Formats: sequence, C-alpha cells, structure tokens
Amino acid sequence: MAERLHSKLSQAFEPDYLAVIDESESHRGHAGWREGGGTHFRVEMRSAAFDGMGRVARSRAVHRVLREELDGPIHALALDLSGSDC
Repeated sequence: MAERLHSKLSQAFEPDYLAVIDESESHRGHAGWREGGGTHFRVEMRSAAFDGMGRVARSRAVHRVLREELDGPIHALALDLSGSDC
C-alpha cells in the first residue's frame, strides 16, 4: 500500500521530497488496525504544486488523489505538507 500511495502522490504532485511511512504497527489494538498493516500512514511531502495553497487546501488536494484508498483500506492518514517555498 505504501508503494501505491507513493506512486499516486508522485504522479499527481511531482514532489521535491516525498516520504510515505506505514505507522500501522504503532496503532495495534486501535480502531481500524488490521493484522499485516497498511491501515495508518504518515505522508511527508514538499512540492511546488502546493505553492500558494493553505494547509486545508493542501490536505484536500491529497485527499482527492487518495480518495479510493481512504474510502477503502486506509483508516488514518497524517499529513505534513509544504510548498517548495518553505
């Protein structure tokens, strides 16, 4: 799942920096957790595509790209997003 997220985000935003971290194991026993992981992710991304966008707009843009995954297997997504101007 991490590779799928990385691929979709890379294509959509052409980031200068992108890290997709599966944090599922640290949520063991919490809502949405499943054996084998792939449920809780952190995305750290810097992209010129975010220049001039506020925090909420950046988050909404990522959610649009990952809508299918968020409606399905992903339970939680933490975002650390910035433009190239940061």
